[in-house]
Amino acid sequence: MRCVSIRPGSPQRPPPRPGGRTRRLGIVALMLVASVVGGLSADIVTAPPAAAHATLVATTPGESARLAAAPREVTLQFSEGVSLGAGFVRVLSVEGRRLDADAATVDGAVITVPMRDDVPEGSYVVTYRVVSADAHPISGGYAFVVGDGELVSAVEAAAGQDTDPLVAALLPLARWLGFTGVALAIGVPVFLLVCWPSGWAVPRMQRLTSVGLTGIVVGGAATFLLQGPYTAGTGLGSVFDPLLLEATAASLFGVAVIARVVVAVMLAMLLQLAWDWGEAPSAPVVASFAFMASEVVATTAAAGHPAAGPLPGLAVAVAAVHVAAMAVWLGGLIALLVGVLRTGAAVHDLHSVLPRFSVLAFGAVVALALTGLVQAVREVGALSALVSTTYGRLLMAKLVVVLCLLGVAGVSRAWVQRHLGTARRRPPSRRVTAHAFAAVGGEAVGDEVPDPQVDVPATAGVDDIRSLCGSVLLEVAIGAVVLVASAFLVGTPPARSALSQAVDVTVPLQSDAGATTGSVRISVAPAEPGQNALDVYLFDEVGGLVQPRGIRVTLTEAEQEVGPLDVELVRRGPGHLAGSGFSIPGPGTWALTVIVRLDEFTAASASTDIRVR
Repeated sequence: MRCVSIRPGSPQRPPPRPGGRTRRLGIVALMLVASVVGGLSADIVTAPPAAAHATLVATTPGESARLAAAPREVTLQFSEGVSLGAGFVRVLSVEGRRLDADAATVDGAVITVPMRDDVPEGSYVVTYRVVSADAHPISGGYAFVVGDGELVSAVEAAAGQDTDPLVAALLPLARWLGFTGVALAIGVPVFLLVCWPSGWAVPRMQRLTSVGLTGIVVGGAATFLLQGPYTAGTGLGSVFDPLLLEATAASLFGVAVIARVVVAVMLAMLLQLAWDWGEAPSAPVVASFAFMASEVVATTAAAGHPAAGPLPGLAVAVAAVHVAAMAVWLGGLIALLVGVLRTGAAVHDLHSVLPRFSVLAFGAVVALALTGLVQAVREVGALSALVSTTYGRLLMAKLVVVLCLLGVAGVSRAWVQRHLGTARRRPPSRRVTAHAFAAVGGEAVGDEVPDPQVDVPATAGVDDIRSLCGSVLLEVAIGAVVLVASAFLVGTPPARSALSQAVDVTVPLQSDAGATTGSVRISVAPAEPGQNALDVYLFDEVGGLVQPRGIRVTLTEAEQEVGPLDVELVRRGPGHLAGSGFSIPGPGTWALTVIVRLDEFTAASASTDIRVR
C-alpha cells in the first residue's frame, strides 16, 4: 500500500473567487427550496399518531357467521387508521364473482364495502389488502355464509395474497442502497469538516460523496417504484402502473421518499461549490449543508415505523439522531480508510486526523446506543418478543453484529490512544546549524545536525498503520452487514404489533347431538397477558340476538395444565355479555369456551383459541 503525505501548514486563502455573488444567490435559492421540502417533512413528522402496526380487530358480518339474509354492507375495523392506497377490499363468491357494489370507503380505522342487491344464498369470502400507517401492507380474509351454504375455510379465503417474491427481495436491496448513500453523502463531508479540512481538495472524497448522493437518489426511486407492487401484492410488471404510482405519491411514505430524493439533488448542487473551491467551505455553505443533511436524515427516519407509532414527532427525532449517528460513524470510517490511511503517508499526518475522528466516532457510537435502546423498547414491547417474533429475532441478530462491530472499533480506538493519544504535535520540519570549534587553525567549523523535534520519516510506523487499516476495513465490512439487517428490519412489522393480535371471531354453537343451534361472536382485545376486554354476542339460527337461559365462559391452557378458569360475566344488552375484570394469566394458547343453555333440555358450546405472547 502507498500513502500520500499531507504536510502540515496553513494554506494561503485564494484571491476572491469570480462569480461569488452568483454563487451566494444560488445558495439562497437552494435554501428556499430546501425550506419548502422541510415543511413537507414537518407535516410527516407531526401527522396524527397511530399504533405501531394495524391489525384487524372486528368485522361485520363476523368470521364464520351464518346469516339469514345477505348484508347490505361489509365493514372491517382495524386497530389504527389505514388507507386503501394500492390495496383492495373485495367480497367474492366461491366461483370468484365480485359481490361488492362500489369502491370501498375509508373512515379512519373502519373500511366499509357496499354490497350488491342480488346476492344469493351461499358462502362468501372477504379478502383485503390495506396499508398501515407505517407503509406495510396488511392482508387477510375470512368467510361468512348466507342461508344454508357450506362455509369456506379461512385459509382458502386468505390464499394468494403474499407479496411477490421478487418485489420482496428487491425492496431490502433498495433500502440498503439508500442507507449506504446516506452514510456516504453525510458522513464524508462531516469527516472533512471536523477531522480533515484539507481533504476537500482530494478528488477521491468528492467521488465518495457523489456515490452516496447517487445511492440516495437511486435507492429512493427504486423504493418509490416498488412500494406500489408491494402494497398491491402484484409483480414487477406493475411498477409503472399509473394508479399505483398515484397511490404511493399520495401517501405519507411516498411524500417522505420524494422529499429525500429532492433534497439529495440539492445537496449535490451545494457540495459542488465546495469541490470547485478545493478547500473547506464557507460558513453559509456549512450552514446550508447542515440544514439539508438534517432533512435527509429526518425523511429517512419518517419513512417507516417511527412515523406510525405514538408520539411520532419524538419517535422520528430519535430515529433521525440514530440515522445521523450511523452516517457520521460509517461514512467517516470509509473516508478515513479511503482518503487518509494510504501507505507511504508520514506518521505525523495522522496526529491531527485520527484523534479527532476517534472522539467524533465515540460520540456517534454513544448516540447510536442510546437511540437504539429507545427504539427497541418502543418497537419490541416485551422481552419475550425478542425470540417469539420475526422482528425480535432480526433485532437480536443485528445486535450481535453491532457488538462485533464495537469490538473491532475498540481495537482501532486503542491503536489511536496508544500511538497518538498523548503525542504532542510536531512543528514543521526544520534544520538547526550547530557550531563546533576545532583546534585546527582556530576556525569555527559549521555543521548541520538534525533537530530532535524533526518529522518522523515517511516510512516510520508503516506496519502499525497497516494494522489500523485492517481493523478499519473490518469495521466498514461489518457496518455494511449492519445496514443489511437494518434494511430488513424496516420492512418487518414491529414485534409489539405481533404480540397483541386482538381476537374477533364468530363460531357456530354445536349441541351435544352435533346440531348447529346458532352462533356466538367472541371479541377479546388486546389479547395480552393481564386485563383484557371480553365481549360475547349470542345469535340464533337466523342471525338474531338471543338471550340464553344460562351461559358459562371458561379459559383453559392445556399445555400448561391451567384451568378451566371461570370468567365472570355481566349483561350489557339483549344477547350481549361482557367479561367483568377479565384477565389472561400469561402467555400461551388459551382456549376460550362458551357453554350456552338455550332451554331446559338444550345446551350448546363453542370454543376458540386465543394466542397470547
